Amino acid sequence: MAYIPNIVFAIALIFGIWFFTKNVKKLKRNINLGKEVDVSDNKTQRWSNMARIALGQTKMVVRPIAGLLHIVVYLGFIIINIEVLEIIIDGLLGTHRIFSFMGGFYDFLIASFEILALLVIVSVVIFWLRRNIIRLKRFIKPEMEGWPKKDGNLILYIELVLMFLFLTMNAADLQLQNMGADHYDRAGAFPVSQFIVPLLEGMSQSTLILLERGAWWIHILGILFFLNYLYYSKHLHILLAFPNTYYGKLKPQGQFNNLQSVTNEVKLMLDPSADPFAAPSEDEGTDPEKFGASDVMDLNWVQLMNAYTCTECGRCTSECPANQTGKKLSPRKIMMDTRDRLEEVGKNIDANNGEFVPDGKQLLDDYISREELWACTTCNACVQACPISIDPLSIIVEMRRFLVMEQSAAPTELNNMMSNIENNGAPWPYNQMDRLNWVNE
Repeated sequence: MAYIPNIVFAIALIFGIWFFTKNVKKLKRNINLGKEVDVSDNKTQRWSNMARIALGQTKMVVRPIAGLLHIVVYLGFIIINIEVLEIIIDGLLGTHRIFSFMGGFYDFLIASFEILALLVIVSVVIFWLRRNIIRLKRFIKPEMEGWPKKDGNLILYIELVLMFLFLTMNAADLQLQNMGADHYDRAGAFPVSQFIVPLLEGMSQSTLILLERGAWWIHILGILFFLNYLYYSKHLHILLAFPNTYYGKLKPQGQFNNLQSVTNEVKLMLDPSADPFAAPSEDEGTDPEKFGASDVMDLNWVQLMNAYTCTECGRCTSECPANQTGKKLSPRKIMMDTRDRLEEVGKNIDANNGEFVPDGKQLLDDYISREELWACTTCNACVQACPISIDPLSIIVEMRRFLVMEQSAAPTELNNMMSNIENNGAPWPYNQMDRLNWVNE
């Protein structure tokens, strides 16, 4: 009977890790639906970007208040989770505060955890107020209605509950230590939870043990729940921010990538000895490559990882000049739509034994409208603003390429400009012989 709690804990831990692993495999499968892209260059620069942006949070502090609060929560969860290791060992072995043999250093650790827990609580409350009371403009955009808003608040509630459980567990533990209860040897320093102890005065030893054990169990089960909730939440960036910043774009922001398929076509046109009607070689494949993207499978895997990494913070949208002037475009919505469509495709594959069955839908038109795509000025403000190197513009450009090169569906103004360039060598509707007439005036 004495081992039943340990067995129950082991089962919960194994199930939590199994379910998390299952979702990670699904996540990897969905991301790999994207086209291959070579991002093996400049490893030194990539490691530097990951350390500076993901680990160092350098782009977060561009907005000091939100940045510093985020760093507090970020550090709090990383450092406090060191304590989770002790909880797991205690849960499996049936011990209590197994790291207490470290003496003074253990006291320092627990004290640090408690101070960080308090700072996390304060930060989370401020984040909640910014979203729900102050209602910052970037949090009340149309794409944030419904689940995105609930998800943002739910994460804050979970973080708040986990921190309070941690402090409650410590307060009950401290009171039991003061009472000399069995198995509650003197260990740890409790600069925050000691102020909760007066609320526990008058409780019997059995009630305090029940409180301490209850807080302990809910705390660790809550962490396992949070771990598995990540896949369904914008907080997936906790895991993906590091690879996303590593594989982030290194080219100058105004430099577009060339399509190899277009390059091949141009070479064919310029080669007088080439036979345009010749059958393609085995290396070239049998079907011509699609120009641009109309669905998520036409994007590359880095762009799909971008979509899963999006934190929905809205910094990109708040910096977007098109959005600021009332246009329909929201770079955040572009990323959210891409992720939603990718999830839909993944569920389609799951329901059809690993094969995608055409569902009559695509990213273009069903999720992202043409009006949104053509509202973009390609200024790269969204790319610059993103704190974790997400590139909404690359998706917009690929979908524009599809419209122009596959459907000839560019706006009238753009078609006129391209016709003028083709006929006159300039965007303006003037014959080349007349281009310098303005000088005579």
